[in-house]
Amino acid sequence: MNNFSILLVDDVKANIHSLELIIEHSFDINIFTALSANEGMEILMQNDIDLILSDIQMPDIDGFEFAQYLKSVDKTKNIPIIFITGIYDKEDYHKRGYNLGAVEYISKPIDDVLLSAKLKVYIDLFDEKKRNSSELTKKDEILIHQSKMATMGEMIGVIAHQLKQPLNNISLYCGDVKDSYRYDEINEEFVEDFHKNTKEQITFMNETINGFINFFNPNKEKIIFKLKDAMNDTIKLLNKQLENKNINIITNISNEEVYGVQTELEQVLLNLITNSKEAFIQNNIENREIHITSLTKDTNTIIMFEDNAGGIKEEHINKIFDPYFTTKEFGTGTGLYMVQLVIKSSFNGNLKVQTIKNGTKFIIILPNTFN
Repeated sequence: MNNFSILLVDDVKANIHSLELIIEHSFDINIFTALSANEGMEILMQNDIDLILSDIQMPDIDGFEFAQYLKSVDKTKNIPIIFITGIYDKEDYHKRGYNLGAVEYISKPIDDVLLSAKLKVYIDLFDEKKRNSSELTKKDEILIHQSKMATMGEMIGVIAHQLKQPLNNISLYCGDVKDSYRYDEINEEFVEDFHKNTKEQITFMNETINGFINFFNPNKEKIIFKLKDAMNDTIKLLNKQLENKNINIITNISNEEVYGVQTELEQVLLNLITNSKEAFIQNNIENREIHITSLTKDTNTIIMFEDNAGGIKEEHINKIFDPYFTTKEFGTGTGLYMVQLVIKSSFNGNLKVQTIKNGTKFIIILPNTFN
């Protein structure tokens, strides 16, 4: 339900009916009605309401008490309230209402034009907020897409590197068959060895390709998974590249669990490791180490990611999560922005960064239960 929604609260049905006629004549919005404050509270708990029009003089719970209660509840505390009254028109009553969060007073008998004008202000604000929210969502989607493309490019490089060696091995085995045939050296033992060796290489390539496909699988379901599994899969994908760049990853992870999509966390880890790798190269670090540890605190899994790649400059530390900010000559500036976005939006978690001696420390806080 994307339309503006309004709740009318009055213990007199005729009053509610009159309000509905006025509003429906001028606006195409969702209208909810309640004959008491208690009934109104139930509607508010079950629906997203953007504005409340409430009578003050009602049995059991009056409008003032109703407003006071709503301001104590997180879901309703920011909903604007307009009081409609025929008797509470003195300044003292107005002051009390404003102190309780009322934004307007409309006196009875109701002026149709005045009511419509006031409602139009809130509806216009709602529409503007919805447009801004939609624009931000589209912006985030574009940035996530760009980041995924950059990550995919990185992954293609990893896959190409990992496939190159087994392909070279298979090429050598095929050459060996040709030479062995020429010199009449093919026997049962040779065939068995050829079958065994080539099958091992093909299995390795198949697992590598499947890992790549699963990494970007769009049909992702949130589940509870082990952090260790996500970590092992990520390191396995990057293993050859880490070896070539002499990067040593030291992990201390037990059986911590996380609720979410495992491949999205793997993408987060991949980005952090890739950033460290590039920093090692850029800063000419010789002893290249990444330490990844984890612990459980209350209902959260906490991951601490530390490297000794030289750290982040003080003037950059507050900007690294900004979209398009990068210190790399050919960087897109979406990597760490995507990391933060995934952690906050997909995992309902939190991400902190610190500059430590000789490097950088990221602290990732992830819920391990459904929220």
